[in-house]
Amino acid sequence: MAKASPPPLTIWAVSDGRAGIEAQALGLAEAVARLRPAEVVVKRIGWRWGLGRLPWRLIPPAALKGDLAPPWPDIWIAAGRATLPLSTRVRRWSGGETFVVQTQDPRVPLTAFDLVVPPEHDGLTGSNVFPILGAPNRLTPQKLADELAAVADRLEPLPHPRVAAIIGGKSKAFDLPPARAAVMAREIAAAIEASGGSLLLSFTRRTPTAARAIMTAALRHLPGIIWDDRPPNPYFAFLAAADAILVTEDSTNLATDAAATGKPVLTLSMEGGSAKFARFHAALRDRGITRPFDGRIETWTYPPLAETDRAAAELLRRHDALCI
Repeated sequence: MAKASPPPLTIWAVSDGRAGIEAQALGLAEAVARLRPAEVVVKRIGWRWGLGRLPWRLIPPAALKGDLAPPWPDIWIAAGRATLPLSTRVRRWSGGETFVVQTQDPRVPLTAFDLVVPPEHDGLTGSNVFPILGAPNRLTPQKLADELAAVADRLEPLPHPRVAAIIGGKSKAFDLPPARAAVMAREIAAAIEASGGSLLLSFTRRTPTAARAIMTAALRHLPGIIWDDRPPNPYFAFLAAADAILVTEDSTNLATDAAATGKPVLTLSMEGGSAKFARFHAALRDRGITRPFDGRIETWTYPPLAETDRAAAELLRRHDALCI
């Protein structure tokens, strides 16, 4: 008699729902599901009464906003500070049956987790730490092809080289004030005009309003598309359609997504910086993935970055070792 196949794994991807944070947990969960039959469930949480601002140890689970209740999943993958009051407790709640994974550096004792997947540039080490270059993401060749097909009729007439420009914004380490935005826009316009190509421009929620207005006004004359926030978001389609990608230096997620395409990635300088981001961008350059934007649209090749798949394989290896 044939041995019955084990049931699919249940995986929860837990975050506060912000796009960049959720993409890390969900991207890693989806990568695991590509390797092993699994049901992936997205869980978005928050904290009542403003308690989310407190240190994680002081936030009572009773203040939770979100749908979390037994039966607990086989694998819990969480991202972001908001999840720490739960991630640090779920192994106990499940009686040790849930394999607990946290992306980023949680900045709490690592003993609460079965696996931590931080970016290499954080410098985090430990027996349950598996650093990767960049951050987990949701990009696969199939996803890029599907997103491109959905808007192909709008993109097909655009001249090559098609240049995707993905603009971040203000963060703890970086800023995009009006003066820098104006210079950036002029440099992008000159490069695209010189190449005879077209522009696919997308802003993020962190792009300052003034910078967005300045860049839109300065670049709207170019052939191409400037996303106006109306759904659907063409971000992945822009990456898929691009011959080259410009990305601001403020975001690990944006650079990692661009690097997953295997296309030339040119980094746009901003005001500010940090030692951690300097290490991150140095690692991308050392791998032949990125170059600083110097006013020209360049072409080169490299193997697409696939760190999420590498982390998923390690996650399953450790999960299976505990389950034997």
